[in-house]
Amino acid sequence: MTKTAIVFGGSRGIGAACVEALGAEGFDVALTYVASEPQDIGTAAGRTVRAYKADITRAEEVAKVFADVEADFGGRPSCVVANAGINVPPGPMASFDPEAFRRLVEVNIVGAFNILAEAARRVADGGSVVALTTSLVRHAAPGLGPYSASKGAVECLVRSMSKELAGRGVRVNGVAPGPVDTDLFRSGKDEAALQRSAAMSPLNRVGRPEEIAAVVAFLASDRASWMLGQIVQPNGGLI
Repeated sequence: MTKTAIVFGGSRGIGAACVEALGAEGFDVALTYVASEPQDIGTAAGRTVRAYKADITRAEEVAKVFADVEADFGGRPSCVVANAGINVPPGPMASFDPEAFRRLVEVNIVGAFNILAEAARRVADGGSVVALTTSLVRHAAPGLGPYSASKGAVECLVRSMSKELAGRGVRVNGVAPGPVDTDLFRSGKDEAALQRSAAMSPLNRVGRPEEIAAVVAFLASDRASWMLGQIVQPNGGLI
């Protein structure tokens, strides 16, 4: 029987790479987007792909995605990837914009909570849940405390949820990348800033979306049957 995965935030960057990787893993894939519906989604590695619009800060919209996916694909999802999130311009605590922090909380914490809570109710027994966080939770950097804190909260949700769903055979894990070459990562950075990010790794480069997606696909697969409550860090030796 074909398995279904839902990738929240799957229209670009790491999320789009996860759609491809999960398709190659044998999943039909549902992806969500916020504003512009992605074009030419058709298939991933020959598997069916469908797109659904959802604002993850609204629990009812997240719940509707699960209901629509069950109806369209004929059953509960076997994998849920919580990738949707935002970043905001960095800055020191003394001058950080309170409204920017509130946006981080609403999307990265409340939004992730909405996805994970609905996944806890709706993912198929024996399935998997993967949440994207960041290696910056453990690599403290000036100006990035608020963003890192929002992702640290997600890791706490992942660890607790992994214990709660273990009785159903559902594996819950996190993936915490280092710098990855996406449009979001490049936004607002000049060449010098990009080079500084690359220099954070002994390999002297930033990661590629497909490298992160490969870890997500592994955690979604039966090969990761002994992985539970873990935060995996593909970060090129950053920490």
